[in-house]
Amino acid sequence: MPQGKNGDDRPMAWRYAGDQMKLWREAAGITRQKLADEAGYGYEAIKCMERGVRKPQARVLRIADELCGAKGKLAAAEEFLRPEPFPSYSKDFMEAEGEAVAHSSYENEFIPGLLQTEETVLAMLHAHCPPLDDETIAERSGARLERQVLLNKQTTAFSFVISETALHDWVGSKEANKRQLGHLLEVSARRNVTIQMMPYGRGAHPGRLGPFVLLETPEHEYLGYEEGQTTGLLYGDGGKIGTLRQRHEMILRQALNPEESARFIRKLAEEL
Repeated sequence: MPQGKNGDDRPMAWRYAGDQMKLWREAAGITRQKLADEAGYGYEAIKCMERGVRKPQARVLRIADELCGAKGKLAAAEEFLRPEPFPSYSKDFMEAEGEAVAHSSYENEFIPGLLQTEETVLAMLHAHCPPLDDETIAERSGARLERQVLLNKQTTAFSFVISETALHDWVGSKEANKRQLGHLLEVSARRNVTIQMMPYGRGAHPGRLGPFVLLETPEHEYLGYEEGQTTGLLYGDGGKIGTLRQRHEMILRQALNPEESARFIRKLAEEL
């Protein structure tokens, strides 16, 4: 979300909704303690909401709306306070991804998001640091699973290369991981999806430099996307794209082929 002046990182929607709640409350002669008591929150919690330090909760907004006679004006803010389903830096990538005619990627730590089961998605979100609230987890998990409809676009070719590390380093239970492996096999059976494994022992291949995604646009131009802990970068610079394509080709040559990969995944699932 946009920052305020002087690097203020409080979400603008929080600040605006909190300020409006305070203005309506003061105009109606309602004390902060009165609102806190009616809404079932502490005084300090209401203060933090009004300052935009804490997200104004839907219940508080509805109670404040009734107490202050705002006639729905405060309650209407609830829609604008819904959690962002994806990090803001990934929006350009997802827009380009939705239009791409080819999607090629390498991942060395996790099962790619388009291939994750709901159990894997939830395990990742529950492990988020700092912790996420239930509303945000529900919003983000639903959005991530909805994105997988992209795989149904049969005229788009998807090529995933996944490190063996991602299959062994579970993010959920053994049973959930077995279902995740089964899901990979199901998806790989689609004619527009190729899944290849990069097994241990392949030496210093280019994938060790980190994960990435290559997109081919409908105009047959290429875009690259790389994501880190707190940021992501979508670019079309010819030199960088050329380097990324060379690395991807080398990765494909060193990975197991699709048939070998399927046998590898199936054997791993059987051993669980």
